[in-house]
Amino acid sequence: MDTNELYARGLRRRKKMFGEAEVAQRMSASGEFGAPLQNVINAYVYGDIWERTGLPDSVRSLVMLGITAAGNRPAEFRVHARGALANGCTREQVQDVLLLVAMYCGIPAAIETNRIAAEIFGAAPGP
Repeated sequence: MDTNELYARGLRRRKKMFGEAEVAQRMSASGEFGAPLQNVINAYVYGDIWERTGLPDSVRSLVMLGITAAGNRPAEFRVHARGALANGCTREQVQDVLLLVAMYCGIPAAIETNRIAAEIFGAAPGP
């Protein structure tokens, strides 16, 4: 598959996961300077890696939440949390990932991402 096909496939996937407006905003955020990076993201991250069949999209999303939480990347966590919701991840799955992050990476790595997840997946239902 050539790079143009990968790019188009990746752009379709990004829009499906995050919505057209969010993708357009992220792609234009760094203007012309950021265009080469956006090409890599569309073609290789979403057009190639996210299109592989070894993991379901929901599992891939949970992995991304763990990576971005452990790496203290709350802005990227927020983006991928929205993608996880679109990919069918549940509140309980996200909560379990963040508990693993807290145990293996430390409480500070999970605090902000828990706030973000609660915002996106909703707070715990009342009794």
